[in-house]
Amino acid sequence: MGALPVFRWRLAPDGYATRRQLRALGLRPGGQDVAAQFERPRRRAPLVAYLYRIDLAKPVRPMTPGRWAALDKANTALRTCPNCRKDAGYSIPRSIGMCNACAYPAPSDSLRST
Repeated sequence: MGALPVFRWRLAPDGYATRRQLRALGLRPGGQDVAAQFERPRRRAPLVAYLYRIDLAKPVRPMTPGRWAALDKANTALRTCPNCRKDAGYSIPRSIGMCNACAYPAPSDSLRST
């Protein structure tokens, strides 16, 4: 396979899009290979974004009830504290590994000096 066409940042011809741009159009790459790439010059290493052909893209698959259920279950697991088993109401940071109440307990009233 030959080298991919390389375009400067924001100068790709019409008919190409990144994954995010395809998603905004309601499309997905659909198994096609990368057609071209952007390169944005930087001091260290260039920033690269892959481009796909819009004419070969396929529509996004619709969400099924099973997918919605799986997504809800995954989000619930991200919000549940493994320490106190309560729903924190937010995604628990992996760096802490538990809800804020368990990670940083409030000092008890008996230890406070008035």
